[in-house]
Amino acid sequence: MSKYTNCILFLLLTLTKAYGQETKKIDIREAASFEVNENRFPDAKILKSNKDIRVHLHHDGMDIWSDIAYFYETQNFFKAKGNVVVKQGDSLQLNSEYVEYSGTTKFAVAKLKVHLKNQESTLRTDSLYFDRKKQEAYYNTSGEITSEETVIRSQSGTYFADDNKYEFITNVHVTDPSFMIHSERMDYYTELRHAYFYGATTINGESYDVKCNRGFFDSNLKKGYFQDRASIDYNLRNIEGDSIYFDDLIQYASASQNVQITDTIGNNVIRGQYSEIFKERDSAIVTRNPIAIKLVDKDSLFIHADTLLATGPAEERILTGYYGVRIFKTNLSGVSDSIHIDQKSGLIQLLRQPISDRESQLLSARDMTKINPVLWSAKTQMSGDLIHLLTDSTSNAIDSLKIFKNAIVAEQDSLNSSQFNQMKGINLLGNFENNELKTIEIVKNAEMVYYLYDDTTQDLIGIDKAICSAMQLRMADNQIQSITFLTTPEGAVYPNEELPKDEQQLRGFYWRGDEMIRSKADLIMNTVKNDTVSKKTDAEEVLSSMKLKMK
Repeated sequence: MSKYTNCILFLLLTLTKAYGQETKKIDIREAASFEVNENRFPDAKILKSNKDIRVHLHHDGMDIWSDIAYFYETQNFFKAKGNVVVKQGDSLQLNSEYVEYSGTTKFAVAKLKVHLKNQESTLRTDSLYFDRKKQEAYYNTSGEITSEETVIRSQSGTYFADDNKYEFITNVHVTDPSFMIHSERMDYYTELRHAYFYGATTINGESYDVKCNRGFFDSNLKKGYFQDRASIDYNLRNIEGDSIYFDDLIQYASASQNVQITDTIGNNVIRGQYSEIFKERDSAIVTRNPIAIKLVDKDSLFIHADTLLATGPAEERILTGYYGVRIFKTNLSGVSDSIHIDQKSGLIQLLRQPISDRESQLLSARDMTKINPVLWSAKTQMSGDLIHLLTDSTSNAIDSLKIFKNAIVAEQDSLNSSQFNQMKGINLLGNFENNELKTIEIVKNAEMVYYLYDDTTQDLIGIDKAICSAMQLRMADNQIQSITFLTTPEGAVYPNEELPKDEQQLRGFYWRGDEMIRSKADLIMNTVKNDTVSKKTDAEEVLSSMKLKMK
């Protein structure tokens, strides 16, 4: 290719680019009359309408109709007044009482009763600024968007025509027949009816209330994803988490990371790292280090398990924990395979791992004690095949205890930690007063091994080994204070050296002190490395916070 040819091509490309960038002039398409008034409107052509003909201007694919227009041809600029209609193709129409427009910058200002319509929505405001180059329109004097049955109001906003998208800022309010939204900032796609939130936001539906600082909501499908201190009031439960997914059509919600579910009726709290809520089934499941807090006036029961499940209506809610159950409250802790709490009856059941008849025949009494549910009241250990704790229906405080089959009570000797006072029977009944275990009654085939000391010298007198049909233990300061035989006992006091070590232990006795839970932190710390319960997690603090939310 020759130099001459290259020069021609360069010149043609330059001219083509320059022509493409040439500013298009505003055209007068129609007017009923034309006049000038250099005194009042210098350099302006005054275009007017009558009952048959309206002023019609055109610029680069945009048509403008009005009652009157002041056209400044040299400036490529006009001012239009009275029933102004602006159309850009078939997709965008603007109505107002006043419009001014520059054909050079392609920038328009509309004022007074401004309506901007596209195929999906209508914007109403007092003042609107429209940049045709960017295909963006914005307002800052409050505006209202109507899309089907949805109305959106905000202090300021921007419309992006190419994306059918609005950006709303400051005091954003959305009204829909099935929900309401309040947000600091929201992006809304009119065609998809998708909303994105950036700032403090609440969504109030027919059966739910959502709060978040960042999130997404599909107003067609009624589902969303919420983050940054997100919470939802759902089915008489408040669910909090770092992130929450919600689908109202299938009545489902899930929460992840730092999850807390507060039962607003039953005064119960469940915390964990993941939760799923099924409204139709009236159930919630919490996994990943869950802890339930049964809130009471003066004390709280903390429950940990691999999985916690809350089911049933608020007044009849049932809490079930599966695998590795650990409970803790003041002066009481326990371990079991599973737990079952009936909100209505106030019954708490501690259950062992299910075993077959074959396994029960093969396991020794000592092995059975190792897998049975166990409770500790201070240094007193109580175990059996099944443990029931009964709570007061008004205060939720534990008032009684029942152990069914193979009930064993053991207490570590305060003077010799290698020795244990032991009582055993078929069943056990216990009573609480003021949050402390006061009496224990062992019924049917009661047995005892008890170490007797001189009150003055603290020397061991002997070992009391006896059997009877029933006995009662009185507690004081969380220790066995006295033992009363309810029927005439059989037995004797043996010198320590005359009673072999194996006979100093009742059949089935096994001390499980290494499993004892001494604080709330032990609920998880002993089972999951590097994952502890915060010392700031206090039941009274949670209750106080919940009451504030309920006002």
